Parts: sequence; C-alpha cells; structure tokens
Amino acid sequence: MDKIWTIAWHMMKRTIGSRKGILIYILFPCLVIAGIVAISGGAGEEPTVVLYGNGDQGAAGKHLLAELERTGEYKLIQTAGEQELKDDITGQKGQAGLWIPTGYTADMLAGQRPLIRMYELKTSEASVMLNMKMKAIADKMQAAAAGIAAVQPGGGDQEAQLSRILQTVEQHTVGSVRTDYNLYPREGLGVVTGMTLMFLMALVTSTVSLILDDRKGRTMMRMFSAPVRAYEIAIGNFLGSFMVGLIQIVVVLLLGRFVLRYDYELPLYLYFLVLAAFMLVSMGIASTVAGLIRNPNNAGMLNMLILTPTCMLGGCFWPISIMPDYMQKAANFVPQKWALEAVDIAATGGGWNELWLPFAILGLMAAVLLAIGSAILRPSEAGINA
Repeated sequence: MDKIWTIAWHMMKRTIGSRKGILIYILFPCLVIAGIVAISGGAGEEPTVVLYGNGDQGAAGKHLLAELERTGEYKLIQTAGEQELKDDITGQKGQAGLWIPTGYTADMLAGQRPLIRMYELKTSEASVMLNMKMKAIADKMQAAAAGIAAVQPGGGDQEAQLSRILQTVEQHTVGSVRTDYNLYPREGLGVVTGMTLMFLMALVTSTVSLILDDRKGRTMMRMFSAPVRAYEIAIGNFLGSFMVGLIQIVVVLLLGRFVLRYDYELPLYLYFLVLAAFMLVSMGIASTVAGLIRNPNNAGMLNMLILTPTCMLGGCFWPISIMPDYMQKAANFVPQKWALEAVDIAATGGGWNELWLPFAILGLMAAVLLAIGSAILRPSEAGINA
C-alpha cells in the first residue's frame, strides 16, 4: 500500500506541484467557472430595478405601484419627475422606468384608457414581463372603474368607491399557493456543469503526456523492473490522478457555493458524486489512450481529438436535444451525456430510483476502461526504443 501512495503522491506533485500546474489545473478552471456563474446569475434572481414617477394623486396610481412591489420581483425607486426619470434611465440607474400621468385615476373613471409611459434603453425579458404585469393590473382597474361608472353615471363619489375597491383587492383574501417549484433545471446550470466536465477531462488527460514521458525516458521500464507489482503501478497512477481531480472538484464547488453563492439546485454531495464518477471514466479513457500511444509527439493531438469531440457530443456546450437524431444516439457512448443527465435528474427532484441508471452507466464505463488501461499501460519494446 505504501508503494501505491508513493506513486500517487509523485503523480500529484508532477501535476499540481508547481505554480504552472496550480495555475492551469486549479486557478484557471475556477476563473472560467466564476465567469460563467457571473453571467448566468450567481445568487439567484435579483429584483429588477424599476424607476417610477407618479403624477397621479388618486388611488389607481398608488394601487399599481403597490401591486408591482408586492410581487417581490421589482425594486421600485421614485424619481422627482418625468425628465429626471428619463435621465436616470439613460444613465442606466434602472432597467426600466414607469411614468404615471397626472389625472390617471380621473381619466380612468371618465371612461378613458390613460397610458402609462414606460422607458427602457433596450428590451429585455424583465422589461417585457413588467409591461405585461402592468397592463394586467391596469385592465383590472379599468374594469372596476367601468363598473363604478355604470352604477353611478352621474359622477358622485366615484373615486372614493374605486379607492375602497382597490384597498379590498390589496388585502388579497383570495390567492394561490405555488406547489410546483423548479420543474426544470436552470439553463445556466447545464453550461456550468458542462464547462466543469471539460476541465476535469482536460486535467485527467494531461496524465497521458506524463505517462508517455515516463515511457520515453524509460522511467516506466525501471518501475516495472523494480520490486513493484504491475497493479500497484497502475493503481498508483490512477489514484494520483483521481486525487488531483478531487481537489479541483472541491475547489470549484466551494467557490461556486460559498463565494459566488451559486445555487446548483441539487445537494452538494450529490453533485460531487456525479463529478467524481465522471472523473473515474475520464481516468479510464486517459489510461487507455496512454497505453495505445507510442509516439509522445502525438499525445497533445489525440487528447484534443478525444476532449473536444466528446464534450461537443455529450452536450457540454449546447443541449443534446438540438442535435440530429443520429448524434443524440451517439451521445449515449460518451460519459458527459450521462453526467449531465444525472445532474438534470437531481436538479428536478429525482431520487435514486432515477439516478441509478446514469450512475450505473458511468460506473460500467469506468470499470471497462480502467481495466483496459491497466492491462495495456506497461512498457513495450516500441515504447522503450521511442
């Protein structure tokens, strides 16, 4: 056992035992993942900043703002006037701006459809949703005002009656309970997971060049001639690579969860297990390739031929569903597809009755590839003379 740990320790030192190794295999993946998390939203959905100005002194304008604020999706900030509102939107102090005109309530009671002016620099999903909700609230107030006008056509105390109705509405004695949360994983989660898988595979396949260097420099030949069993050499190399991969996984997960406050939408331990299982398959691929390659100069090229196509085919860069049928069937033979599927199942609340299949396939891939790699990962005459 001591021999295995010694080989594993030296593999770890050769991989991340230098500043270059830490920069390439630990810091660089963290920076890329942090950038993706920042783009896709690290701390969940932040309220949309909405600037507003209310020139109306009646109940309708106040009710509109109260209902928008009640949703919890908007952070309302008041401005002094319409011109100030335009200037603040131009200065990008808010994502959208609303101006409620003077006499908004009175015009509504008079049977008109007063227009609330909305300002924005560019159309976004948040501004479209704001516009839809604003129109829905305005239509309900318009219907209430029309009913009051029909009952009291002479005017009278119409505004007081509308105010009482709107106050009753704001109590929300009848509401709904949301019971269907997160039916689908957030789209950004697939991108974060895909990039993490790519860096993990790049890390593991880097051991190909190390093993080929050992073969070229006859280090591996001396190891096999020493009183060390073949399986100890294979396990030592695999364990060293696996430990380096675990370090990268832990650093990336802790950075995303506790520093960037990114919600992975599934338990952290389960996400760790998925990435660790993928690591085992990647180690099997790397060991198999290392055993087949005889020319060290071809290692980098073959690594790219394995890393990039499998990540593209497995859905690391785009959803598998948009690919042609024959490519979707071919994706079943790459581990990235099953790792991403396990994350999607866990993110949507699936249990082990669903997760067993992707984990079983990843385990089978790892067992087969590690067995093949350990069998052929030994020096040969061609390798010694290379």
